Amino acid sequence: MSGFNLPKIEEEILEMWKKDRVFQKSLKDKPKGDFVFYEGPPTANGRPGIHHVLSRAYKDIILRFRTMQGYRVIRKAGWDTHGLPVELEVEKKLGLKNKKEIEEYGIDKFNEKCKESVWEYKKEWERLTERIAFWLDLEDPYITYNRDYIETLWWIIKQWAEKGLLYEGHKVVPHCPRCGTALSSHEVAQGYKKVEDNSIYVKFKVEGKDNVYILAWTTTPWTLPGNVALAVGGDIDYVKAKVKTEAGYEVYILAKDLAAKVLDNIEYNIVETVKGSELAGLRYEPLYDVLKDEEGEKYVVLEADFVSIEDGTGIVHTAVMYGDDDYRLGMEKGLVKAHTVNEDGTFKDLKGAEQELFDRIKGKFVKDVEEDIIENLKVRNLLFKDEKYEHDYPFCWRCSTPLLYYAKHSWFVKVTEVQDKLLENNEQINWYPQHIKYGRFGEWLKDIKDWAFSRERYWGTPLPVWKCSSAECGNVYVAGSIKEVEEKSGQKIEDPHRPYIDEVVFDCEKCGADMKRVKDVVDVWFDSGAMPYAQYHYPFENKELIDYEGGALRQFPADYICEAIDQTRGWFYTLLAVSTLLGRQAPYKNVICLGHILDKNGQKMSKSKGNVVNPWEMIEKYGSDAVRWYFYTLSSPGDPKKFDEEGLRESSRIFITLLNVVNFYLMFADEVEVGDLTSYDEVENVLDKWVLSKVSHLAEDTCRRLENYDITGAARRIGDFIMDLSTWYVRRSRDRFKSDDDSVKIPALKTLKYVLVNLAKIIAPFTPFTADYIYTQKLGQKSSVHLSDYPVGLRFDKDVIEKTDTVRRIVEAGLAARMDVKIAVRQPLNKAVVYGVKVELSEEYLDVAADELNVKSIEIKPEGEFKVELDTEITPDLKKEGIKREFVRGVNSLRKKMNLTIKDKINIVVDADETLKEVIADFKDQIKKETISEDIIFEETVEEGEVKAGGRVYRVKIIKL
Repeated sequence: MSGFNLPKIEEEILEMWKKDRVFQKSLKDKPKGDFVFYEGPPTANGRPGIHHVLSRAYKDIILRFRTMQGYRVIRKAGWDTHGLPVELEVEKKLGLKNKKEIEEYGIDKFNEKCKESVWEYKKEWERLTERIAFWLDLEDPYITYNRDYIETLWWIIKQWAEKGLLYEGHKVVPHCPRCGTALSSHEVAQGYKKVEDNSIYVKFKVEGKDNVYILAWTTTPWTLPGNVALAVGGDIDYVKAKVKTEAGYEVYILAKDLAAKVLDNIEYNIVETVKGSELAGLRYEPLYDVLKDEEGEKYVVLEADFVSIEDGTGIVHTAVMYGDDDYRLGMEKGLVKAHTVNEDGTFKDLKGAEQELFDRIKGKFVKDVEEDIIENLKVRNLLFKDEKYEHDYPFCWRCSTPLLYYAKHSWFVKVTEVQDKLLENNEQINWYPQHIKYGRFGEWLKDIKDWAFSRERYWGTPLPVWKCSSAECGNVYVAGSIKEVEEKSGQKIEDPHRPYIDEVVFDCEKCGADMKRVKDVVDVWFDSGAMPYAQYHYPFENKELIDYEGGALRQFPADYICEAIDQTRGWFYTLLAVSTLLGRQAPYKNVICLGHILDKNGQKMSKSKGNVVNPWEMIEKYGSDAVRWYFYTLSSPGDPKKFDEEGLRESSRIFITLLNVVNFYLMFADEVEVGDLTSYDEVENVLDKWVLSKVSHLAEDTCRRLENYDITGAARRIGDFIMDLSTWYVRRSRDRFKSDDDSVKIPALKTLKYVLVNLAKIIAPFTPFTADYIYTQKLGQKSSVHLSDYPVGLRFDKDVIEKTDTVRRIVEAGLAARMDVKIAVRQPLNKAVVYGVKVELSEEYLDVAADELNVKSIEIKPEGEFKVELDTEITPDLKKEGIKREFVRGVNSLRKKMNLTIKDKINIVVDADETLKEVIADFKDQIKKETISEDIIFEETVEEGEVKAGGRVYRVKIIKL
């Protein structure tokens, strides 16, 4: 790109950082104390993607900024190593299909494979982390499977148990039939997909009544064999609607407000209106009689508070074991509690009147046989109608299997008991974007459920609960440390994982029978949510880091965390839940919640679509600073980011502009002793005053925005400044840089040096490589810009800014006026009159405007509306001057094509006519100076280059001396 190999420059800077241990030096004690950051731990059993570059870029920028502000920022890396995502990968590799096959293979061998799997792509993660300049302490990470880490997790669970927050319950939970375990509500929230399901209206025949049916609606036909009751709202009005049929008539009972919708296009008469409370106790014939011999109430209409008339028929089919509301109603009313479906989601071997159907669906997954059930109802005249219903349905976030709501035993954490404290702690958190606080996250907290905490799996933190094997005793022991269990059992516990921990048995203190550990592991999100404590093996070590009392160190709470928006119901939530359940404050103060990366068409990236972006490919093409900059400037952090390589390419041009300015400075600075600018007061030129004021304001504005986590706003302002620096300051100051008079040249170079040094510091958190490249070009005083202080307290002159803004406004209007009359800027004009300018401009400012507009003078008239009028008369002298400017521009264009620098002197050989000879004679010294030429030679047989001037094309040859 324009002579600069940005990826190569970055590799060189990377080597310098390693050699000088710049990152390690930045971690030394700082005067302002600690700025605390928590790293959301990735799992290294999959390759990092472009979305990881996004989150890590947003993490790194704040950490670098705070480091340069004088804070010590410990950046402990972390690895999430447990859980089903790891297990599923190993299952695939081993060709295992279910839990039974895992146990036949051996839990010990299986878990060992899981432990190996989590490091499969560790080196790639570390390499990418380093290459994108995310400074992270990878040498001392926390690892969630480590013995010490697990011990802290056990301690936390013990605290909850002592507060009565941990309990075992039999509840309906979201259950993955493929993985064979329950999910927590925050896991369920991550797996919803829009699906089209069978939606059916079923006729339940009222017992002892011919042709009278209760209409109920369901989107889960597979639960119908388990039906034991129908629920109505006590205060809801219901009707009995009489409908003509081929056989005579039928009467349907349904909610009054839904009758017209359900019975659409059917003639009916309402024969009676009743309250739901009047329907309570009504009995009906079972659709399927598989539960007829089970103990408990069944096949009856009951009142329930969860019935609504938003959709369906206002009558809810109830299968106790497959719905949360159903189960509560079943417990309250003593309904039959029996499963028709196995935990793996397949139908049991049912017995009953519809045996042909039961034989057909036995052992099959419930979702695969719904059509069989619907057809059976249709044949038996029990199906009123069926239709497709589009809705959001939860799938397992790990294996994409449809979840079932399934009644089973599980261990829960009573989060509902601390709901008020959760909401209170959320008040203390600064969310960016702010709407997340009371929107996606706040609403989630308002509707919080108890945490389904246990998992019937293998590779995870074992639940530290031992139960007495004597059913009469019922003693339960929750371990708070590994040492406790070692002392009770007399066994040394090197590895607290399954199956070894399952073998640890000790005597019950109450009855002397064996205490055996329950087989469950815990929700993997607990591992990461407990990292503020477990990463430091708290409270067994490092208590002072968490229980901070004004000492030298503090690592709780975090000042800043950052992840993608799906973590509002993942890591962000579990961090808050764990700390709140421990009775502590919010574990983080500020959080940036990132939108997802989409392809350029707004589609989610996936391998099947072929629209996945390879981060290495982008880095190798454009450099990691360019990728970082693109993410910062593309859109606000919380917005989805449509990744478009063309946009990245365009965005990266800003670096070429900036590095061209740096090279321009170095080209002239090599010729003289520049020195440092010591005071704003030593500056006299208005352009110097302007650029110093602009960089001062930029430093102040960027600092303020980063402190408020407005990264996009800050980056865009920096981009504007870089363009102003190049296209206004440097371009307007070229003659001073080229001057042979040191009293003119050196002040300009001092100013530009000062600006570049401070600009390098300003952009250091955004583009770490580019900043250090600029800083180390004989500009900065330290070995790296990242060891310097963030610039503050620079001089800002509002008057200079206002007057320069007025000049630029005049120039913009004047150039537009030139376009209107079709006179090129290279053609000098005599005068411009500016109306409606109230700001008083000195001669120095007017000279800048006149030079930009290429007019001999500017007259300011305060009256009237703002406009610029040009004197468009072109005299012979002005015409000559215009030809001179065109000729100079053409020659310099030829120099550029020859890759000549300002150090390369030339002779110009030109086949000139009398007009051009006359122009050259009048302006020879100027032309030689402006083209860095020693001589201009006239010849008639020049054949090499072309220069357009005065409406003619001249043959020109450049001879490098």
